[in-house]
Amino acid sequence: MRRLLNTLYVTTPEAYLACEGENVLVKVDDQIKLRIPIHNLEGIITFGYSGASPALIKLCCERGVAFSFLSSNGYFLGRVTGKTHGNVLLRRSQYRWSDNEEITLRLSKRFVVAKILNSRVCLQRALRDHRDKIETYELELTVDNLKRLAKEVENVTDIDVLRGIEGEAAKQYFKCFDMMILNQKDEFSFHERIRRPPTDKVNALLSFLYTILSHDVEAALESVGLDPQVGFLHSDRPGRSSLALDLMEEFRAYFVDRMVLSLINRKQINGKGFIEKESGAVIMNDDTKKTVLTEWQNRKRDNITHPYLDEKIPVGLLPYAQALLLARHIRGDLDDYPPFFWK
Repeated sequence: MRRLLNTLYVTTPEAYLACEGENVLVKVDDQIKLRIPIHNLEGIITFGYSGASPALIKLCCERGVAFSFLSSNGYFLGRVTGKTHGNVLLRRSQYRWSDNEEITLRLSKRFVVAKILNSRVCLQRALRDHRDKIETYELELTVDNLKRLAKEVENVTDIDVLRGIEGEAAKQYFKCFDMMILNQKDEFSFHERIRRPPTDKVNALLSFLYTILSHDVEAALESVGLDPQVGFLHSDRPGRSSLALDLMEEFRAYFVDRMVLSLINRKQINGKGFIEKESGAVIMNDDTKKTVLTEWQNRKRDNITHPYLDEKIPVGLLPYAQALLLARHIRGDLDDYPPFFWK
């Protein structure tokens, strides 16, 4: 298993990134604010306009450090990567598999079942830990419904029907999301999932962290030699990383939803850390963004026993572990793909 490295998040708009030998430099007004060896990094993510020297981009490409550019609101703009890793035969198999309806349906079922059951665990943990503070009847009803929908996936023979089940499960799950927000209810209320743009603080947090998660998943897929754009559950679309979205389904509740609830319920952030634009979009201010990113990095350092590999790994390596298992399955080393199930 590979070693968990750091991701450098640059949130200062006036920052300029450069390199000196094997070190990444972050400069503000020509003053060096941070110096970090390139071998300690697996990714760099910048928010807003952050200039970067050609020499640094070249160094990142040579060292396999993914360099992503996001808007100040957290929307993905672009990504710089080096040479494609892995055996070309693996990608050719991936492309053939994505054109095979039977294989596409089978793998899509794995992603959807994992998403539904992991969402169910998120609700079950809320019931277990905060039964005296929440409306138990509706949550218990949704827990049962998600279990039923997961079972329905087994008998699905059409990909569009499968996507319909996934959509219904997500609708039921997010209907209960507000019940799991136990503190700061006046500032953090949630009614429905709104993506583009997020119009409330909870949706702003969800969208921001889903974007960060997508960066990690894309980098993991590329590191094992898979093409992040050619997926199974999510159809091909120019500019969309469909396979990364497929793999993300397993991690949304475990990584992002759980963290959003913790940040709010533990009062690590507050309503004053958000800005509402004239368009109605809600975004985080710089201090809140830094708090969220710090907690994200801390979370990635926690350890977990992988349910399939049965070995202890940092949480931040879960996307890599699942990407590796998927690659092994496509190569023929595994009879089936074992998705990640949150226990």
